[in-house]
Amino acid sequence: MRNVVILAGGSGTRLWPLSRADKPKQVLPLAAGNSLLRVAYNRLQGLVDPANVYVCTVAAHTDLVREELPELGEHNIIGEPVGRDTANAVGLASAVVARNDPDAVLAIVGSDHLITPEAEFRAAIESGFELVEQRPRSLVTFGIEPTHPHTGLGYVERGDAIDGTSAYVVDRFREKPDRATAEEYLATGRFWWNSGMFVWRAETVLSVLDALLPESAAQLRQVAAVWDTPVRDAELGAIYPGLRKISVDFAVMEPASQGKVDADVVVIPMPVHWLDVGSWAALAGTYEVDAEGNRHDGTAVSCLLDSHDNVIVTDDPDHLIAAVGLTGHIIVHTHDVTLVCPLADGERVKDLVAQVQSDHATRYI
Repeated sequence: MRNVVILAGGSGTRLWPLSRADKPKQVLPLAAGNSLLRVAYNRLQGLVDPANVYVCTVAAHTDLVREELPELGEHNIIGEPVGRDTANAVGLASAVVARNDPDAVLAIVGSDHLITPEAEFRAAIESGFELVEQRPRSLVTFGIEPTHPHTGLGYVERGDAIDGTSAYVVDRFREKPDRATAEEYLATGRFWWNSGMFVWRAETVLSVLDALLPESAAQLRQVAAVWDTPVRDAELGAIYPGLRKISVDFAVMEPASQGKVDADVVVIPMPVHWLDVGSWAALAGTYEVDAEGNRHDGTAVSCLLDSHDNVIVTDDPDHLIAAVGLTGHIIVHTHDVTLVCPLADGERVKDLVAQVQSDHATRYI
């Protein structure tokens, strides 16, 4: 049976101070008044039965997920006691879904993407489902054709086309490149942005984890075996925090693409406009721009003198943000934190959050 798992466990630290530990970016109304999680869920309409949509999040956020998606069944929210990166998240979700359906096929999608047109997104996922149903030992990822030499995303290099499908063999994965390397990737025409979305048979990815991450795989299966019992939370709490923290790309996709297991890795093009809302610069791309190049979140009241190409965000529409002679900066105002940062350093907000936490514990986190 076809299923979709929405990964919604990220902390969104690069969107601090709007995104906080008790209200992460997935549930903030960042998409024209809707949460990113709601948009991700709505995007699945008609793709699978709603009963087969799951959300994997940290346990502390399960109530927030229920508020955003009240139509989800109680057992369709998979709560991790702590985040242990994506290999464990997808492994847990795959094991939980497979416990009642050994033939389950899963699409893994994110909760922090804006994707248009949505029909093309659904068509690509449909192609992934069909391919995995025909080739049960295939692990499918999706490639987004790059529009510019992005240095904040990973890349997939495609190899030979697979006859009778829209897919290609994956030659290799590449991590976030420097500018010159990203330009080289674009020039070849063989590299796509790595979307971080996948389709596979649950038992296939679990068998790959058995081979490549055996201790974690065994423990994830142990948790799934008691999922519908009263000891689930105790088992999760005892096991999950000790799992090796590693991404699914490093743990599964890269070694599988190198022939280290008997599963093969393929990439299907997803011809969409795809925005990973992971930073203020990325989110600002969804805002309207004024004559001076300043971008506002729609609620900010500002007075800018000789100021250009800034991003202005506030959670208080009655608070005036004023600036003189400011160019290329991010200004984010909340009730207890004001962030000022050059746009060029937007990726460093994550480092700033770590310093704030070191200096002030969790007071502002």
